[in-house]
Amino acid sequence: MKCSEHTTRSKYKGISTGPSSDGILRIATDLLDVPAEIIALIYSQRWQIEIFFRFFKQFLSCSHLLSHRQNGIEIQCHCAIIACLLIILWTGGKATKRTFEMICYYISGLASEEELAAYFAKIKERDEKRCQEQEQREAET
Repeated sequence: MKCSEHTTRSKYKGISTGPSSDGILRIATDLLDVPAEIIALIYSQRWQIEIFFRFFKQFLSCSHLLSHRQNGIEIQCHCAIIACLLIILWTGGKATKRTFEMICYYISGLASEEELAAYFAKIKERDEKRCQEQEQREAET
């Protein structure tokens, strides 16, 4: 797999944090029956997978599995993703960890409906303000 050549990865001059690269990424694998092109494609998608699991563990509060059986893991994943999509539909915008927490507080009785509505109004006001600022910047250019 081709990648960018480098001799140093550190922001400090003269310090190397890894071996130099000749522009070819060599990947060791035990998947001997899979073509090299497929292995390279899988590796290139790795970052997206890492981002998903970070989102899954931090935002959806799924830091541990409730079941170690395949069916239980699938159910937990599906429920978490459905919950995220419902939050996006309900709020009308990007779901954040704070929004998820606020909804959890409301469901558990730690926040009232008025507090939840005030939170959403604050989020909506902030988003509208950002849109106006963006429009102003675009109009100035």
